[in-house]
Amino acid sequence: MSEKMWGGRFSQKSAKLLEEFNASLPFDKELYREDIEGSIAHAQMLGEVGILTPQEVEAIVTGLRQIGEEIERGEFQWDIADEDIHMAIEKRLTQLIGETGKKLHTARSRNDQVALDFRRWVLRQNRRFQTLLLNLIEILTQLGEREKETILPGMTHLQHAQPITFGYQMMAYASMFKRDYLRFKESYRRNNLNPLGCAALAGTPHPIDRHSTTQKLGFTAPTTNCLDSVSDRDFALEHLFNIATLFMHMSRLAEELIIWSSQEFGFITISDQYATGSSIMPQKKNPDVPELIRGKTGRAYGNLLALLTTMKGLPLAYNKDLQEDKEVVFDSTRHGLISLQILIELLSTMEINRENMYRACKRGHLTATDLADYLVNRGVPFREAHHITGRAVAEAEKRGVDLSDLPLEILRQIDPRIGEDLDLSLEKSVQSRKSFGGTAPGQVARQVAEFRKFLSRERKKGGE
Repeated sequence: MSEKMWGGRFSQKSAKLLEEFNASLPFDKELYREDIEGSIAHAQMLGEVGILTPQEVEAIVTGLRQIGEEIERGEFQWDIADEDIHMAIEKRLTQLIGETGKKLHTARSRNDQVALDFRRWVLRQNRRFQTLLLNLIEILTQLGEREKETILPGMTHLQHAQPITFGYQMMAYASMFKRDYLRFKESYRRNNLNPLGCAALAGTPHPIDRHSTTQKLGFTAPTTNCLDSVSDRDFALEHLFNIATLFMHMSRLAEELIIWSSQEFGFITISDQYATGSSIMPQKKNPDVPELIRGKTGRAYGNLLALLTTMKGLPLAYNKDLQEDKEVVFDSTRHGLISLQILIELLSTMEINRENMYRACKRGHLTATDLADYLVNRGVPFREAHHITGRAVAEAEKRGVDLSDLPLEILRQIDPRIGEDLDLSLEKSVQSRKSFGGTAPGQVARQVAEFRKFLSRERKKGGE
């Protein structure tokens, strides 16, 4: 006879290799807290509807809480023969309180049990991402305010384009991460639904109250179709997508930090706390933190694709393939959270080399567009202004100076419509970009103010 809890119809024990191949306990024990909380709510509900007596509910709840303490103290004995976290806890509960422990599984299945545990774990991690993203946006907003007049080369194609401010560039990243935050927040709202009570796939004949467990576990509502509920992993896919998109944004910032910290740029200096050295070259200071964030991005993409591929051919309802859903989510979550934490600390401690940024703006003729715009304001058609500016740039190149330093008399020789009022300074260029969303310090200050309101509002909601 099989020794398994499900082994009533089996006449032979499971092969040792099957136990190893089939077991999810080595990784799904991560869900122990959610499993215990869900089981407590389920037992209490069973008591409310009269399936369990008050004494049975008390014994089950006490036993489950003891198991939670054993796990947290490292005293729980894990046995791969138990297959998964659900069986491991149920077996230990029966050891502690006897036959009453076997009643806990009334009106539920491992199918809705794992759907519950995994969903609640993902939602709990979602909240951690939201908190860290607000912290990251806060740091970027602080940099935006502090550096709203610090001029650096704005680039397209990684070529010098127009002068902008470092604060403006930080607010661009704040905008990216705000979208990430809102994406996590919306996913939480959309997926905060309770699958417990769906049993295997068709619901249960027992007179359960799914609204009771919904309220106890902090869900918005119970799921509406049990067949879908036990096999739905959209919440996990959304979580992986959100993390992958977040990593894409972190990787873009990481790439800039790597470039900016190089000897060729020297725009920032990464704190020694968040850099490493070389085993052979004593002079090296390597930007390993942003490099690792950039590298982990591919890992996050792979995890998303792995689960999408697992899900693509599954018929309803539960299939064992779904056991492959957790490790990729655990992995992306773990690396996403630590990457966010260390990026926040790196940004909080890096040094801004403002003079190097300004000097770099004297290369590449960043105010060329300003000359064209000046001519347009004098009534010159833009295409003609573009050609005139091109000749001015060529003259500056020939003289070995930046366009902003080309003498006014030389510019007037190129086109007499250029007047004495022409100002091609970097400061004037930045100040002139006053259109909504532009780089002018006043516009950056407006963006900072809006983000401060956003942060205040969201933190207040988080505390409610």
